[in-house]
Amino acid sequence: MNGYLVPANSKKGNLILNIFRPFDLIMFGIGAAVSLFSLVVIQSDNTIAILLSCIPVAVTGFLVVPVPNYHNVLCAIQSIFRFIREKLKGNYIWKGWCFYDKFGKEK
Repeated sequence: MNGYLVPANSKKGNLILNIFRPFDLIMFGIGAAVSLFSLVVIQSDNTIAILLSCIPVAVTGFLVVPVPNYHNVLCAIQSIFRFIREKLKGNYIWKGWCFYDKFGKEK
């Protein structure tokens, strides 16, 4: 068997600053832009209005915060959602990150 072991951190080289995907930075940038735009447009002294204007950057910031074993919270939520969806369909087969398909092509 000509298998090999893939190091656990090998995917981090594909990420920006070893943490973020391009989509994560774009999403956070859009949230920050929406919050900044709403703060400029509203220009209120009301604390509630200011806090409501900051919700987009807070939500997108929370989604891109790094968590252990995932790039960020968004990746964790996507994995949980995918697992539940496939489990409900009844066809979820765990193969791991790298696997040997013994039922595939004969070697």
